[in-house]
Amino acid sequence: MNYFSTDFKLGILGGGQLGKMLLFDTRKFDIQTYVLDPSDEAPCKIACNQFFKGDLMDFETVYNFGKKVDVLTFEIELVNLEALVKLEDEGVKVYPSPKTLKLIQNKGIQKDFYIQHAIPTANYKRFKNLKSLIVDILDSKTKLPFVWKCTEFGYDGNGVKVIRQISDLDNLANVECIAEEMVPFKNELAVIVCRNPSGEIKTYPVVEMEFHPEANQVEYVICPARIDDNIAEKARAIALNVSEKFNHVGLLAVEMFQTEDDEILVNEVAPRPHNSGHYSIEASYTSQFENHLRAILNLPLGNTDSKVAGIMVNLSGEEGYSGDVVYQNIEKILGWNGVTPHIYGKKQTRPFRKMGHVTIVNQNINEARRIAEDVKNTIRVIS
Repeated sequence: MNYFSTDFKLGILGGGQLGKMLLFDTRKFDIQTYVLDPSDEAPCKIACNQFFKGDLMDFETVYNFGKKVDVLTFEIELVNLEALVKLEDEGVKVYPSPKTLKLIQNKGIQKDFYIQHAIPTANYKRFKNLKSLIVDILDSKTKLPFVWKCTEFGYDGNGVKVIRQISDLDNLANVECIAEEMVPFKNELAVIVCRNPSGEIKTYPVVEMEFHPEANQVEYVICPARIDDNIAEKARAIALNVSEKFNHVGLLAVEMFQTEDDEILVNEVAPRPHNSGHYSIEASYTSQFENHLRAILNLPLGNTDSKVAGIMVNLSGEEGYSGDVVYQNIEKILGWNGVTPHIYGKKQTRPFRKMGHVTIVNQNINEARRIAEDVKNTIRVIS
């Protein structure tokens, strides 16, 4: 099929920043795009060919949108699965497939999948709701501390909490959840795997992630990860194995822990472009967004190697500020070599909301990390 400058239509479920960055490459290739999102102010609205407002979890809305396009993809996992199944049955190409998404959408099912396929992961227990978990703790069957995760609808650090005492469970939702053993680790790592329907597969270099201690959000992504080559090879091999087992098409971001004993444990995956790959826009020969597009259209995959060292700094709303966003001191960082800001187009800021990111590229990873720290300390996302 000819995708370029034709009547071919690519549908994207979700109109957030990931979709907006994907649209840069659809516009580069002159591919028609339709976007569905519940918000009239979705970042994608300014760049797609047609925008539709609607609920991503509503069967009829997703189904009717999907009938308008030739290939359907998503930038968020919280979409109506039954609609995707019906669309695929009726001949619409959906990538990643509903079968893959079903295994990933619920974190409890995802963890079970790792055990069933001998993929290394932290020990855990599943609970139908919070009350069941509390009973298990009181019966001394689940020991503190542990990491609480709701199985559905979590994002950007929401739905995850470290539980050190039973009172930490206060005010959490009474929903299906897992209690995961706390893993002593050296590093949090990630590998993005790209795969097309023909079976061509490539991995991006291993990245290292540094998290905000309160928001549980990534603050810095460092590529390449500052780890030994043998650990990097082990992480990439495990990511490839995870990709093979899920049999996905498109991108699969595999988040992992490097333990104190240098074991690699899979934390969770995301079947879409991912925060850990934003550095690739400036630092890689082919960005994660272009390769996602190439993969779902079954085109040859681009080179995933890095041209230079790259570090991504997340720009999140500061605590104490809500309202019309102001990017304070952005003009200062624009004068620095190798520094590129990306503004997502969200007009309203609130504490810890992802509002943009900044990429720093440099031949020297240590110098890039130093500049990244300066960026973080200079720009402020306020109202």
